[in-house]
Amino acid sequence: MKYITEIIIHLPLSEFVKKFDNPDNMKYWQKDLISYKQLSGRPGEEGAQMELIYKMGKREVVLIETILNRNMPHEFHATYDAKGAHNIQRNYFKAIDENTTKWISESEFQFNGAFMKIMGFIMPAMFKKQSLKYLKDFKAFAEEDTSSSPS
Repeated sequence: MKYITEIIIHLPLSEFVKKFDNPDNMKYWQKDLISYKQLSGRPGEEGAQMELIYKMGKREVVLIETILNRNMPHEFHATYDAKGAHNIQRNYFKAIDENTTKWISESEFQFNGAFMKIMGFIMPAMFKKQSLKYLKDFKAFAEEDTSSSPS
């Protein structure tokens, strides 16, 4: 399953990247994030791996992020592996003008196991909705310093 989400953020590209490229900021725009830790490599560099733990409903989901391409301020590509799913994220950041940035996120999901394959087939809108939610939450955080994390 492949799809594209995009959003316009009213920040200069350099400010956008400062906020996006700081893992400590993830808690402000990924409300389900419980914790993260570096597993290997230098943080933020190609080949580096990070473990991310999210609360999804009543269960915890562990994702392993592997950075594939980091060409900041214009691109950030990574894979996210969890039980039953492999997600390839290709993120592109474009300056629209000196105060506006466009974030284009290309998502590709590959599912393992019958349950995840069925979920991907019958509920593709759920995956796209979640991806768009992260973009919108980042926009709120970046433009207004609005935190989506629980108080």
